[in-house]
Amino acid sequence: MPTSFPSGTRSGFLGQIIYENLSVERSFNIEYDIPEIGNFVRKVTCVADAANERPQKISSAVHCGIGRKVLNFVVLIMLSGWRFCKLLVSIFLFWPVKLLGRLLCKIFHGVAYLLVQVFHYLDINGIRKIYDQKYTHYEVIGILSYFCRSVGKFNSSKLKEASAYEAMLHASQHGIIEFINAMRDANPNFLSAVDSCHRGIFSYAILHRKQNVFQLIHSVNGRKEILRHRIDSFGNNLLHLAAHLGPSSDRHSRSGAALQMQREIQWFKAVEKVLHPKFKEAENDDGKKPYEIFIESHEELVKEGEKWAKDTATSYTIVGTLITTIMFAAAFTVPGGNDDKTGLPIFLHDNIFTAFLMADAVSLFASATSVLIFIGILTSRYAEKDFLKSLPWKLLFGLLLLFLSVCSMIVAFSAAIIDMILKGYETHKWFIVVPIMALGSIPIIVLVISQVSFMYEIFRSTWKNPIRSINK
Repeated sequence: MPTSFPSGTRSGFLGQIIYENLSVERSFNIEYDIPEIGNFVRKVTCVADAANERPQKISSAVHCGIGRKVLNFVVLIMLSGWRFCKLLVSIFLFWPVKLLGRLLCKIFHGVAYLLVQVFHYLDINGIRKIYDQKYTHYEVIGILSYFCRSVGKFNSSKLKEASAYEAMLHASQHGIIEFINAMRDANPNFLSAVDSCHRGIFSYAILHRKQNVFQLIHSVNGRKEILRHRIDSFGNNLLHLAAHLGPSSDRHSRSGAALQMQREIQWFKAVEKVLHPKFKEAENDDGKKPYEIFIESHEELVKEGEKWAKDTATSYTIVGTLITTIMFAAAFTVPGGNDDKTGLPIFLHDNIFTAFLMADAVSLFASATSVLIFIGILTSRYAEKDFLKSLPWKLLFGLLLLFLSVCSMIVAFSAAIIDMILKGYETHKWFIVVPIMALGSIPIIVLVISQVSFMYEIFRSTWKNPIRSINK
């Protein structure tokens, strides 16, 4: 059952914090070691090591001559002085920052741990359910660890009888990375498990879009190329499988058909970079190349993505046009009116009126630019490659500008009202101004709640493409 493992359980940001800070009492009788969950990639620079090796290389290159020995000595002193300077800089500059960061992290985790324990005691916000979930994870991983100690002693016939290879394929299908790592540590031959169609765990990972499983292909020593070049019973290589439409459970994790199509292209491109270029032109038993299968299987999704993008762009274009019209008219019907002699606004040199003019101009230009961007979306070609970056970036920038124009419009309106109230009322001015400012923040809050998560999803899927880590 996938939910019995941490990788098979999905939770939000708050749920993840609660999960990490819950303490679980182990009641399992058999002694086992809980493997650490998660893969942490550590990038360590080699500058210091290179600096330590340079004196040895220089000294070995100097064979004779007093001049060269003196030069070697000078170089050694310079390198030692450089390392000493870097040490001083790290002590006085970077260490306080690191200590402060660690202190803040400790404080945050301490407060989070305390709150979680209190909530758990009071059974608030479903803490009990998360606790039971984590307890199940610990027990299942413990049983798996104990089981893997015995698996290494089994021969091939016993493993087949125990359906161990089928379990590996099932785990790959559901993305249960803990099970796969534990089993391959016990017996590396489990990575060669195949079904009746000669499809292995990486084939299943591609078909079911399980990134955490497919990226294990880079940690396979000695058999990486064999696993990459594997072909199933129908003549399909891994790129042919990536060209098929992904499962609905994976596609529906994205908002809108356009972003779903983007994820499909990202998967196809990611697998394409992993394989040898010759597989791009390889044909299966039906005489079809990977890209031909991709176009056929994603034809309906492209149409849905085009319709979704056009409907979304049309709605935002109407909103942007209305804001442009309103702010253009507001620029010539300023609060307080104009001077009959000069024609200039009466409140021209007032600070609040200046804020009104600036907000009006920003709203006008931002809304007009967003309308032009959304028109560009409406007139796009909607080819498959346009869904990768072109359409998402246009949609993101259009939304950001429209968001800015709405906020600026609220600021301009509030500034105009406040300016007239401050000059029209003798007393109790702030009893009117403060409620107006509070009411003016409501549309902005509603806009943030409704649109920021969508904009972040577009940004994350386009700029911080999570599938890029497959190629690393």
